[in-house]
Amino acid sequence: MKSLSSSLASSIRWASTSENRDKYKIVVVGAGSGGLTVANQIYSRFKAAGKPLNEGDIAVVDSAEFHYYQPGWTLVGAGLKQKSSTRRPLASLIGPHLSHIPENIKSFSPESSSVTTTSGRTISYDSLVVSAGLQTNWSAISGLSNALSDSSSGVSSIYSFETCDKVWRDIDALKSGNAIFTQPAGVIKCAGAPQKILWMAWDRYRRTGRGDSIHMDFYTGMPTMFSVKKYSDALNELRTQRSVGGYFQHNLVSVDAANRKATFKRSDGSDVKVDYNLLHVSPPMGPLDFIKGSPIADEAGWVAVDQSTLQHVNFDNVWALGDCSNLPTSKTSAAITGQAPVLTENLFSLIDTGKIGNAKYDGYTSCPLLTGYGQLMLAEFTYGLVPKETFANYLGDQSVPNRFYYHLKKDLFPWAYWNHMLNGNWFGASGFIRPKFPPSTPV
Repeated sequence: MKSLSSSLASSIRWASTSENRDKYKIVVVGAGSGGLTVANQIYSRFKAAGKPLNEGDIAVVDSAEFHYYQPGWTLVGAGLKQKSSTRRPLASLIGPHLSHIPENIKSFSPESSSVTTTSGRTISYDSLVVSAGLQTNWSAISGLSNALSDSSSGVSSIYSFETCDKVWRDIDALKSGNAIFTQPAGVIKCAGAPQKILWMAWDRYRRTGRGDSIHMDFYTGMPTMFSVKKYSDALNELRTQRSVGGYFQHNLVSVDAANRKATFKRSDGSDVKVDYNLLHVSPPMGPLDFIKGSPIADEAGWVAVDQSTLQHVNFDNVWALGDCSNLPTSKTSAAITGQAPVLTENLFSLIDTGKIGNAKYDGYTSCPLLTGYGQLMLAEFTYGLVPKETFANYLGDQSVPNRFYYHLKKDLFPWAYWNHMLNGNWFGASGFIRPKFPPSTPV
């Protein structure tokens, strides 16, 4: 048991400024990967310029008890990690230089540069950064929630902390029959994740002598295996080689756990019912309710920002990054590493010089596609679905699975995330080197 003094020291070390101020220089909505990363990068940028902000000038607004490393849930589902390793108390990640407001946002008033929390508190700001994520629409698939809560249903999903370990239990328990893996049409977190767990299950069955007894199918609402043709072609070839069935433009609409039947809606509007013994579900996702219909949202419900500068298209002192934004790129943690430095530089420049900076985001994102134990295809690309590969000149074509990439996903990325990215010191493909941008000219 910890001594009282050590417990107090720990709580002090974790504490962040939390006085009830009505106004902050910068308010960051959301304490996920984007929110914490950019809050710390902004603080560091002002300090590096010799114009440090006061402690507490940046407020992070989020009521969550825990922060989750969501890319780790695939590793949990594959039996490689314990799910406890994918979360930490949020308070432990917010340093004393930041204010933490443990509430959620109810509404935005960009005309008056203020937000209102669910408790009714009004908070004003000089600049607002929105990085609130998206919502997972479990209820959009009839019967899914009940099936996930039933330990004997054979239905699981890597898309939540509560269910990611059930994925491994179900995969490991299956001895024979039909294993079905799904992906919905539309925007989801890390569009490659639904088939990462498919490939890990396939390899698990092959290694344990069950490959001939288990038939595997991939049902996706998308027209191809992946959005980038280069990687899609390679994944489809892999699917064919491994005798995995591919059913495209098939959206899961209901789950009958009692009879172990999944119903899919095809592109022509017809339904097809499929028997399963194991069903891994990637649910549909969409913008958060408190952002939809707000003054900062586009018609689809995402925060409307310039795709190069990350500044709001209508309000100069509003910015967004990550899953909640309408940036036309995949929603991944890797995308944050490209977006946060750009947003930070442009916000700093606007405050410092009165003019937005010259930093431009090219749409960079990455999807480390696990294709088996000890192998991974590292997809990296920019706007327009153009490959932009970091290691190709050294290790060859990144559409070819590689053990080095596998250990990046399994070992390096989680370490970098917890120890450096959230602190604002990890820049993805640039490692610890912050990208340099041309200086702006004061107005």
